[in-house]
Amino acid sequence: MLSKHMGLSALLLGLFALVGTGIVALIFAGTEDRIAEAERNFMLRSLHSVIPQELHDNDIFTDMITVTHPQLLGTDDDVPVFRARKAGVPVALAITPVAPEGYVGPIKLIVAISIDGTVLGVRVLSHRETPGLGDGIEEKRTDWVYGFNGHSLKDPESKGWRVRRDGGTFDQFTGATITPRTIVTAVHNALKFYELKKDMLFQQASISTTASLATESSAAMPSTTAPMDTTPKNQRVSTKK
Repeated sequence: MLSKHMGLSALLLGLFALVGTGIVALIFAGTEDRIAEAERNFMLRSLHSVIPQELHDNDIFTDMITVTHPQLLGTDDDVPVFRARKAGVPVALAITPVAPEGYVGPIKLIVAISIDGTVLGVRVLSHRETPGLGDGIEEKRTDWVYGFNGHSLKDPESKGWRVRRDGGTFDQFTGATITPRTIVTAVHNALKFYELKKDMLFQQASISTTASLATESSAAMPSTTAPMDTTPKNQRVSTKK
């Protein structure tokens, strides 16, 4: 009798576990789709904030490649590049480099550059800088990031691509120099990368939509776990020197 009750209890526990697992799987699947959609919308808003929709007529989100250049882009990971075209003619791109030496940690950016090498806009995608000090890099808190608009590799000259405290052109924050310093360097390096590879950046075929979404998720919402690389090997752009 005892063994019969134990067997029944074990069966019930197994059924509960199976049902519970199924419920969790369904919840996860639904949540995963919502997260992916939220991340896509976040990146689209970020893209349109630095490359106005009236400047292009292509689907800028899917006209994307990934590139690598640890020295100039601040990371060993693939970096998404979104291309803007008007009637098939390249007009601008948005690259998503990393400023690796923030006060608290890496800072992910989106830098839009026009075809002539002029900065159209810069935004911060993610950071962990100190509230009230380093978070002045956020557009919603100050207009500091607008200070890059209209600048290029030659305006200012190389020595001017520093914060004022270091003898450069760009403002720093009171009590917080490290954060703006690393972003100024990252934007300058993004311009260097563009100048170095601008022809190739527009000629490379776009990657698939599936790979685009997977790569974009990691760019918009940083994770402690690196995402699986879904980009076909023959479609990657490697620019390591």
